Amino acid sequence: MMRLHRNLCFTVIDSLGFIFNDGEYADKVVARALKKDKRWGSADRKFVAETIYEIVRWKRLYAEIAEVKEPYDRDNLWRIFAVWAVLRGITLPDWKYFEDTPVRRIKGRFDELSRIRKYRESIPDWMDELGVKELGEAKWEKEIAAQNEQAKVILRVNTLKTTREKLRAILMDLNIDTEVLKDYPDALVLKERANVFLTDAFKEGLFEVQDASSQLVARFLDVEPGMRVVDTCAGAGGKTLHISALMENKGQLIAMDLYESKLKQLKIRAKRDSAFNIEYRIIDSTKVIKKLHEKADRVLIDAPCSGLGVLKRNPDSKWKLQPEFVDNIRKTQAEVLESYSKIVKPGGKLVYATCSVLPSENEQQVKHFLTTDIGKEFTFVKENKVLASQSGFDGFYMALLERKK
Repeated sequence: MMRLHRNLCFTVIDSLGFIFNDGEYADKVVARALKKDKRWGSADRKFVAETIYEIVRWKRLYAEIAEVKEPYDRDNLWRIFAVWAVLRGITLPDWKYFEDTPVRRIKGRFDELSRIRKYRESIPDWMDELGVKELGEAKWEKEIAAQNEQAKVILRVNTLKTTREKLRAILMDLNIDTEVLKDYPDALVLKERANVFLTDAFKEGLFEVQDASSQLVARFLDVEPGMRVVDTCAGAGGKTLHISALMENKGQLIAMDLYESKLKQLKIRAKRDSAFNIEYRIIDSTKVIKKLHEKADRVLIDAPCSGLGVLKRNPDSKWKLQPEFVDNIRKTQAEVLESYSKIVKPGGKLVYATCSVLPSENEQQVKHFLTTDIGKEFTFVKENKVLASQSGFDGFYMALLERKK
């Protein structure tokens, strides 16, 4: 039976305060929490990380059961924690925080609230309404349930340095057991969660951590060695690095982003991965884009989006995301498509991708784009709508368009 340890629980409570009350990002808070005590073993660290994420994921449900309102004071956070523990079947120790915990009432309220989707799936009202509006009740119900499952850890083999079989064997020697995935040639799925970043295999650049759905995007772009390819929203470069590997380091890959800090991260990763055909450009003016007009064989627009396909990976975005942001991001998507598509040369190809499952950010954006002046120069080739509920991985969208010769 699991025993609760005081210092671990205190760390969880502190962390929840930072996330819920101070608006900090869960991944940053967890990373900081795990550095707190050098003496913690892997089981302790696992408890801290997973408990924080669990409570973030089910925040609305737990707070409703605990009958507490934001902003949460420390007593409120302990009440939420007690709900988590009771529902996990953990016997509460006789600490003062748990003195009045109504165990039976918690279980009763859980059964009651679980009949209502917005509580059961622990999402804000507006998100539930939007999901129903865009996907229909039946599809949304399945999708949001899938988005609340814990994400698997998936590696992308860096084929510039090794093969899938070799990497599997190397990890096997470290007692990290992986499985291959049929339709994802570069992916390995961890059978159990492990901190792969500590391995020499990672430090030597033999793999990156990247969801299976995200790994579909670079392949969708249909790149070949020797081409000129532009990744217009490269960010920290998960897809850029995959494209570089598919190009076998041959040709020119231009990674662009608005933020220099992201491209700096990408540079570090590229060095580790021996991805040498990448050039970096910060989009600090419209000139940067104009210079590239009609110059690229392939263009990836991995557009900014609501992230409503990757909630299992970022459960705190259920609370950080605001409906206004989703409205504004659609405008941004349309602008980005119109502007960056001009980089594609006649006969070249473009992929528009998001990590959202909302048609308004996906196929409807593409449809609208094809009616614009620049969009009329493109033909629609194919699309892939990836739902978490169908794939078991992140929700994603990608469309392939070709510029007429």
